[in-house]
Order: sequence, then C-alpha cells, then structure tokens
Amino acid sequence: MKEGIHPEYHEATITCACGNVFKTNSTKGDMKVDVCSNCHPFWTGNLRKENKGGKAAKFKEKYGI
Repeated sequence: MKEGIHPEYHEATITCACGNVFKTNSTKGDMKVDVCSNCHPFWTGNLRKENKGGKAAKFKEKYGI
C-alpha cells in the first residue's frame, strides 16, 4: 500500500434510535442511525405485505362478483 493516501480507521460506536449499540471500524467516528438490523421491519419479520391485487380483483371487490 502507498503511504499517506489511505484514511485512518478508528473504532466507532454506532447508536441506533431503538437503543442498540455496537462497535465497528470507521473513518468517520461515532454515528447515530435511525434503523439497524434489530429494528428494521425487513430483518425483524414485521414487514407488511399488502396484496392489493390487480384491476380484475378490484372490479370483483367493487361489484361483488
């Protein structure tokens, strides 16, 4: 590696809005984030899957066919 062109890595503490705290290496230092893998709906399984259907399903629902 060339000398003097790479950023310095520091130990950083990442703090989530849900209260989860973990340590990693970063060039920016400590960070605060809105979501993490403990509270994100996709990773926790709380993601709502809505099947709204297509035009035919809406027509059948509207006219009760």
